[in-house]
Amino acid sequence: MDGNISDGDADNIDWDTEDELEINNYDISCSGASLPHGEGFLGAAEASSAADSPNSKVIDHFVGMGFSKEMAANAIEKNGMENTNLILETLLQDSASSLASSSSSKLTNHFVGMGFSEAMVVKAIQENGEGNTDAIVETLLTYSALEKSALVQKNADSGDRSSDYERSFLDDFSDIDSSSETEEMMNPDSDEERKLLSLTKMGYSEAEASIAIERCGPDSSIAELTDFICAAQMAKVADALFPPEEKKPFCNDSNHKKRQNSNYDLLKRKKQMKHGERLLNEVDDAFHLPNPMIGFGVPSESSQITHRKLSEAAIGPPYFYFENVALAPKGVWSTMSRFLYDLEPEFVDSKYFCAAARKRGYIHNLPIENRFPLVPFPPHTIQEAFPLSRKWWPSWDTRTKLNCILTGIASAKVTDSIRKALEDYDDEPPLSVQKFVLDQCRKWNLVWVGRHKVAPLEPDEIEMLLGFPKNHTRGGGISRSDRYKSLGNSFQVDTVAYHLSVLNDIYPDGINLLSLFSGIGGAEVALHRLGIPLKNVVSVEKSEVNRNIVRSWWEQTNQKGTLVDIPDVQELNGDRLEQLMNAFGGFDLVVGGSPCNNLTGSNRYHRDGLEGKESSLFFDYCRILDLVKCITTRNQ
Repeated sequence: MDGNISDGDADNIDWDTEDELEINNYDISCSGASLPHGEGFLGAAEASSAADSPNSKVIDHFVGMGFSKEMAANAIEKNGMENTNLILETLLQDSASSLASSSSSKLTNHFVGMGFSEAMVVKAIQENGEGNTDAIVETLLTYSALEKSALVQKNADSGDRSSDYERSFLDDFSDIDSSSETEEMMNPDSDEERKLLSLTKMGYSEAEASIAIERCGPDSSIAELTDFICAAQMAKVADALFPPEEKKPFCNDSNHKKRQNSNYDLLKRKKQMKHGERLLNEVDDAFHLPNPMIGFGVPSESSQITHRKLSEAAIGPPYFYFENVALAPKGVWSTMSRFLYDLEPEFVDSKYFCAAARKRGYIHNLPIENRFPLVPFPPHTIQEAFPLSRKWWPSWDTRTKLNCILTGIASAKVTDSIRKALEDYDDEPPLSVQKFVLDQCRKWNLVWVGRHKVAPLEPDEIEMLLGFPKNHTRGGGISRSDRYKSLGNSFQVDTVAYHLSVLNDIYPDGINLLSLFSGIGGAEVALHRLGIPLKNVVSVEKSEVNRNIVRSWWEQTNQKGTLVDIPDVQELNGDRLEQLMNAFGGFDLVVGGSPCNNLTGSNRYHRDGLEGKESSLFFDYCRILDLVKCITTRNQ
């Protein structure tokens, strides 16, 4: 389940552990309120102290927002200094015009630096305009794919296999000439057809392309679609390494020895495979995320699924509960389901339990009837969670829910830019300013704390949103940035507790818990809040900060059971597990959420799926769960 960037740039945030935000993409061209150099309303120049003109105060104001003195003076002369809205719009238009030449050069250099030829970049910019970078990227990828397709076909005719075909489509770009085929491809009947043609020209099958568009949505970019396809292909390659009969062996007799780790060592070799390696057969069927994302049911919805059929091997006890980000690359959840007894994942958005979104998938063998929520119910809207913000909340900010909690917060530079953008408007600001402000507020989960003032959430406010007790992560030598990071990677307690509530009647006298990738103890807190005594807990967590948080909570809540800390899942081999299970009488529940660093959509650099360095730890969860079931069966 498994910082703070308030004093730094947004680039320092640990994006790797988060699911997709419920907001528009933040492209350099998306905001009509952007100022020169992509700085939005950030002040980039000091106001001049010399004021020979009676308009100097107004000029100084716009100079402080990043415009040149000459440009501000011209705009004031053109519109008069009373109408600041027209002055701002004129400045935006003039700055865009004056920077057209330099921005064109920078944009060209940007794409050339990505490996495209200058001629190809210039042609793509001419066709789409400088403002639409998404269309430029898709055009460049299309051109490159056409040439690559021609090269593959040429090598196939000569009996050779192109090495380019074995690499990611982003690894190599080269020039191509304009052709009638290109023009026809760039002007299909619909946007979906254009993307389908683009993907097939890149070498993907029509089935792969169609499923990717259905999975990611018709508004997804070519880069996002190919990202999903490649991830699914790599997962399928990994599955091909294993004989069918060894994919999910189970212990069926008392003489069965502990499972050998060789199969999982073989799984680890997936990380050495080339990311662009492709199979010619079709990709696996994907799990489609439900809309609304309510799983088998949530307390606020009337439709509930109360019965499901489990295979004999999946039936508990021991029970297990696995969590990860819902918006993983295509094929990942299919693979995880196959390794966890072919159980259907339960996809739930925590916005149905609290005031913040958190899209997660859960695979478990728990009963699903007679669930009940924690009481008192947590706040379900931003205004309920932060009632003092109502005084300052503008009518044009229509948010009622926060986005997924991140592992870092907005810098002071971001909040100051919003203040500067709003301070000259007594009433509603122009739509362009509203868009800029709302984009930043949604991206960083900013709330209103004063007139023209927004601020990021405090750690104790995030604890409340996620269902943890106040000060759960505070003190004990834990830094502010560590608090944000730990909370950003945690469970949403109310959601998890709703699923685990069925254990209340099964284990009224207490439960033995094996908590893998424990984080800050979301599962432990959920069970405690449900009133289920924690008899023995083995907590496996790499982060010393998180282990200290769990240990402190254990002591502060006067737990009567035994807590065992283990820093690494690799230490849990068959012998160690058998020793612990003999001492505690076995485990009733195995819970965990392996790191999602290589699965999250916000990680565009190392989104390697289950073969990623961090996310491959999922197979350790499977290994340990299988060992627990084997030892339990043998000891019965």
